[in-house]
Amino acid sequence: MAVVDAEYCFTSVDIGSYGSASDSHVFERSNFGKKLNQDKLNIPPNQPLPNDDTGVPMPFIFVADEAFALSDHVQRPFGRRILTIEKKIYNYRLTRARRMVECAFGTMSNKWRILHRALDVNLSFCDAIIQACCILHNYVHQRDGVRFEDTLYECLLIEMNPTNVRGNHIGTTTREYFVKYFTSPGGSIPWQYEKI
Repeated sequence: MAVVDAEYCFTSVDIGSYGSASDSHVFERSNFGKKLNQDKLNIPPNQPLPNDDTGVPMPFIFVADEAFALSDHVQRPFGRRILTIEKKIYNYRLTRARRMVECAFGTMSNKWRILHRALDVNLSFCDAIIQACCILHNYVHQRDGVRFEDTLYECLLIEMNPTNVRGNHIGTTTREYFVKYFTSPGGSIPWQYEKI
């Protein structure tokens, strides 16, 4: 489980969970997930969205994939059922934001090539290698910035199977607000209709 900022740097990682564990289960058991659920992350107070005429304060959110439940500060895409244009745009915009995480992993694995193969080491040493790679990734990225060769990795999003995790009422209300905002004059982007 990892949290990545808008500069492709890892701000929180949870390493060492079993591959058979679901992402939502790993998240709930992580220190980050526990602090988020207990409201102990010092997340800034709700604020109106840019260019939003209504001025309704919205929470700062973390973007997740279909394996996670909606909550006060976690948003996920709609399932792949028959979707309205507005919901498709919401999914597109959320996926664009989620791509930061995928690209951070991609550029890290291209920089630290040890991640291109199975690690033939003791399990606890494997965790240390991954932690070191995350720290070095952040250090090099902050020192050198984004370099062209780092961008050569094609950031493919893995298709996730939705799980039966339900969101809370605030998460659902927040998602519906974002759906309307992303198609409003103040919240839309010119090319989003071409991408759905």
